[in-house]
Amino acid sequence: MWLFLALISAFFLGLYDVSKKKALLTGSVVSVLFYSTLVSSILFIPFILGSRYGLIADTSLFYTQSYGIHQHLYIIVKSVIVLSSWVCGYYGMKHLPITIVGPINATRPVMVLIGALTFLGEHLNLWQWVGVLIAIFSFYYMSRSSRREGIDFRHNRWIMLVVLSNVFGAVSGLYDRYLMSPTGVGLDKMAVQSWFNIYQCIMLLIFILIVKRGEGLAVSSRVLKWVVFISIFLSSADFVYFYALTQPDALISVISMVRRASVIVSFIVGAFLFKEHNLRSKAVDLLLVLLSMLALYIGSASA
Repeated sequence: MWLFLALISAFFLGLYDVSKKKALLTGSVVSVLFYSTLVSSILFIPFILGSRYGLIADTSLFYTQSYGIHQHLYIIVKSVIVLSSWVCGYYGMKHLPITIVGPINATRPVMVLIGALTFLGEHLNLWQWVGVLIAIFSFYYMSRSSRREGIDFRHNRWIMLVVLSNVFGAVSGLYDRYLMSPTGVGLDKMAVQSWFNIYQCIMLLIFILIVKRGEGLAVSSRVLKWVVFISIFLSSADFVYFYALTQPDALISVISMVRRASVIVSFIVGAFLFKEHNLRSKAVDLLLVLLSMLALYIGSASA
């Protein structure tokens, strides 16, 4: 069940990446981030209020548990981690082709696996080591093929931001398991998803008003249209993802790998929608990443 849910989440994530790229073509990173989190917050507020005042049954998938300050502090930490990942990732996405960003993002399971190895006491088997090595080679091949478009992985700050975004994303994935696991904090998935969007929106608003002095609040209707798609696709992807994590036998390392299959959607749609170049070489990059994910999956399934 949780594997099927991870596949659905991957599909929505691919559409989310495409919508994000479209919005960032003409919109600023800060405005796109703020309005997408605002729309997501608006989507979840009815579930918070409905659950609090008895309009949504506690047996419903959309029931949102109420918590005190202690539990909300855990969610605020999650908000900071995710927002850090998004800021880095959005800046990278704005200045790089989606057919480069997608395969880089797809290497995130390797970081999650290393994190699970380091902090959760997991051990790598032969297949997992094969997956890690293929991922490393794919990143090297990616760096070589990207030079045809004048992008040097070693000195390009946008590439570095995308990589940093994936580091924060891997930390967030491991933290999610801790937050919602019965052996961890054991928080309700809807509460986490609802409130981390709200807290991010508040953080961004404070940043815009104090640091940017209101710059970033103005946005075109064209950008807003894609912002709505960002919120819908991401909220759907995260809802299914969090639900998958609550399954007793769910493996965070496998779920993280399967969700990276979103790169197939973003690569195919993005390649034609944005008329990007050097697709044959990038397709080899994508194939290597997918082979890495397959090896990791086989290794994790047999562990």
